[in-house]
Amino acid sequence: MNTKLKCLLLDDELPGLTYLKMLCEQIPEVEIVKTFNDPEKLLSDIASLDFDLLISDIEMPGIDGLHLAEMLQGKLVVFCTAYKEYAAEAFNIDAVDYITKPVKLERLQKAISKATERLNKHDSGKKFIQLNTDKGKTLLYFNQIQYIKTALSDSRDKTVLLTDGSFLNLKNIKFDTLLNELPETEFCRVNKKEIIAVKAIKFFNHNEIVLHHQEENNKNTTLILSETYRPEFLKKVKL
Repeated sequence: MNTKLKCLLLDDELPGLTYLKMLCEQIPEVEIVKTFNDPEKLLSDIASLDFDLLISDIEMPGIDGLHLAEMLQGKLVVFCTAYKEYAAEAFNIDAVDYITKPVKLERLQKAISKATERLNKHDSGKKFIQLNTDKGKTLLYFNQIQYIKTALSDSRDKTVLLTDGSFLNLKNIKFDTLLNELPETEFCRVNKKEIIAVKAIKFFNHNEIVLHHQEENNKNTTLILSETYRPEFLKKVKL
């Protein structure tokens, strides 16, 4: 799963936001996706942002951090605020942590560890991901995937072969993004253009992989196992 926690930072005061960003940059587990000093701007951008955690102030003009957190549909939130009186309310909406300013690096690291632990617990129970296709959004269940390859029509898109033999065209998504979402022990990249489900393998050697899936000519699908990805693949199939 994800090796880094993808974070949004929000504080209406720029010095506070700059300081928070500086602290986060010192934590290897954190990837800063974007910073905001306006909660309304964050809300307007939210649909296009891929993130795991929001680190937010509470008292801000327009919309406060508590109400904003309630609108994020289950995303993890850590509050960093100068006020102690909102703590009970914050935990009532299932905040990961509540840090009073001035924020110290060690305290922020502790909150990040809590968020990572909660995210990993959540991910371990995930059975699908929501993705954009050329026909609209889909819920792609992990157990339905045989392999994923670069789309012929556009290298930014990916084509998924499902267990029922049908195909889905995923719009504008990177292999690294997919691998971060897929169960780590069940999927593996085998070359620059393909990811496979371990359960889809029929035979393999050091150079190629034969899948259970058969093409229209009744021959099994065969994929190249590149030297770059071979060690990781061999490690996966020995688990």
